[in-house]
Amino acid sequence: MFLTALTLFPEMFSGLFTTGVLGRGAAAGIITCRAVNIRDFASGRHMVTDDRPFGGGSGMVMKPEPLAGAIAEARRLCPVARVALLSPRGRPFSQAVAREYADLDGLTLVCGRYEGVDERITDLVDEDLSLGDFILSGGEPAAMVVMDAVARLVPGVLGNAESAGDESFENGLLEHPQYTRPREFLGEGVPEVLLSGDHGAVDAWRKKASLLRTLADRPDLFRDRPLDKEEADLLRRWKREIDEVLAAQTVPGPAAPSGHG
Repeated sequence: MFLTALTLFPEMFSGLFTTGVLGRGAAAGIITCRAVNIRDFASGRHMVTDDRPFGGGSGMVMKPEPLAGAIAEARRLCPVARVALLSPRGRPFSQAVAREYADLDGLTLVCGRYEGVDERITDLVDEDLSLGDFILSGGEPAAMVVMDAVARLVPGVLGNAESAGDESFENGLLEHPQYTRPREFLGEGVPEVLLSGDHGAVDAWRKKASLLRTLADRPDLFRDRPLDKEEADLLRRWKREIDEVLAAQTVPGPAAPSGHG
């Protein structure tokens, strides 16, 4: 797979491309990573890549000519790559989008800067992509996140093929809690079921813990994810158990007002 970043600051990607998941994939020949310097396609002695916006306003806008040249070079290097402009108006990036990108032969990410890019550049890309509703100084950090999320889903990049499938959002839920040595830390032990050696019991505990964690921390995830029969039965049973506990408790009512008669 070819992963390309079009950027004014290619040096920002040097560490990313040689360490961690991306470095491992590159070393194995599974992924080819490159950063194309947009400034290389600027003209004039000063290689200017930005200018004042027409109509006035604060800040600067990235000029279309250098961006167009960089995009053309990226398409020459990998004609089949999808080109995405990192932009607040783009479709939200998610684990599902990462899986979609991981099936591609190439992905090129265009990193904007300043107040954004000339609007006419949007006709030269395949889509806009957003990391979320917040402001960054440039598209480079967002591109790094996308590249890391995509690379780990490319077959052969992770050492354990099951690792990616067991993580948060892969099945629409948050991942279950994880524990390692020591067996006790700060007075808190490891759940006994994880020490039992009973793989069936461990799997059942992990599924229950994943459901409970999602219900407590990210209930919004259930809005777009249908429950399977086992999950629905578990939630019904927990609701009955909770209702029984609450019914057995003596819940104090509101305090009576005090006053002088």
